[in-house]
Amino acid sequence: MENIDLLFTLLGFVLVAVGLAGAVLPALPGLPFVFGGLWALAYATQYTRVGMFTLSVLVVLLVIGLALDFIAGSLGAKKFGASPEAIAGSLVGAFVGMFFGLPGLVFGPFVGAVLGELKARRTVGQAAVSGVGAWIGLMLGIVAKLVIALVMIGVFAFDYFVNLAPA
Repeated sequence: MENIDLLFTLLGFVLVAVGLAGAVLPALPGLPFVFGGLWALAYATQYTRVGMFTLSVLVVLLVIGLALDFIAGSLGAKKFGASPEAIAGSLVGAFVGMFFGLPGLVFGPFVGAVLGELKARRTVGQAAVSGVGAWIGLMLGIVAKLVIALVMIGVFAFDYFVNLAPA
């Protein structure tokens, strides 16, 4: 193994480890790190162990995971009977929350859903229920990201060790 291959292998493992942490911690872009790490590991072997087909499957999983991460809070709010304003507020809260660190990421969808419900002239109780729904959706989104990250690693490992797909 050449030095550059060793460097990409080490980089790959570090990125995957950070990505797994990021799948649980909202402040880190977990799935992109996992993908970047897996790509670095594939590159380290000059794509002889893991081919472009597998990397393409990983990109699809990455896109699905990113979409789920963004909309999870609003789906949770909707499931708890939120108004359209609360659902929109949850999406806006998730977006704005990104600029306020970990507290913003955790509470942004909740605050957005509550403000949306209050704008729709619903009671504080209804607003709180929608906010809780948005928060539960966020937590389920974190679980989904972790599952997708593990599936990405599993798909990569299967191709790496079984190597059925052409490079």
